[in-house]
Amino acid sequence: MPPSDNMRLDAWLAGASGFSRAKIKELILAGFISFEGTPVLSPSRRVRHDEVYILKIPPDAPSDVVAEDIPLDVIHEDPEILVINKPPGLVVHPAAGHESGTLANALIHFCPEVSNAGFEERPGIVHRLDKDTSGIMVVAKTPAAYEHLTTAFHDDLVEKVYKTIVHGVPSAAEGRVETLIGRHPVNRKKMAVVTTNGKNAISNYSVLESFRNHALMSVIIETGRTHQIRVHMQHLGCPVVGDPVYGRRKSDAIMAVKPQRQMLHAWRLGFSHPSTGEMVLFEAPAPQDFTQVLSCLREQEKSG
Repeated sequence: MPPSDNMRLDAWLAGASGFSRAKIKELILAGFISFEGTPVLSPSRRVRHDEVYILKIPPDAPSDVVAEDIPLDVIHEDPEILVINKPPGLVVHPAAGHESGTLANALIHFCPEVSNAGFEERPGIVHRLDKDTSGIMVVAKTPAAYEHLTTAFHDDLVEKVYKTIVHGVPSAAEGRVETLIGRHPVNRKKMAVVTTNGKNAISNYSVLESFRNHALMSVIIETGRTHQIRVHMQHLGCPVVGDPVYGRRKSDAIMAVKPQRQMLHAWRLGFSHPSTGEMVLFEAPAPQDFTQVLSCLREQEKSG
């Protein structure tokens, strides 16, 4: 079915492919639609009747996501959304090496209707946190909520505030880090600040508490690049405590309370509610391992 001039890309592909519009948006944002050999990442792109787009269908997940009784720390629930506080160590959705025991498995058990929102292997999941990053996440319970939230995250319309404990203290108490982030030129499993072939990344930080050799910081990210805060803190000269990839392992090893993972916590999330359009804000308390490291730093500061 050829598109009509000025038709939205996601609307046209949904009608032509038989996929739901929400699934088409997911495919677009994941880079599975291209035009003249270049991925098209904007669902709202306007198309012309003579344009040809290539849609690649990703392979099916190796197996269905099975419901598992994994405890969830639920902060808020209503008919459209579920807001949770993800613990460190929990993988968000199944992937190689993590076929079970994920947040997706827990969600299907706790709230089976999320299976109707998003992809089968990522039910209701509209954004991610790294395995060892703790904190707040919102989950869509309906297809309409999924479409609303994926668009909000893609268009950077979500307030995302993190707390992190870092090595060192920034020279400025607050600041803005704006760089390109892309694959590391040598180690392709890492991300890095690059000068070309990267995506724009913006992090606004403020020092909440400073200690002799560490700081507690608040970081508001305007974009959502892979490992963004971890890469930006390294770029700032203050890597995240406990970060095995971008941090200082030798400095971690001599801390009184040795971190077992990166001290990065998604603290606050703000977005327009799918059903009302009103802005809502949710906060998640930091887990025990984070507060233990912070308490130790405070005690050391008092003792001099």
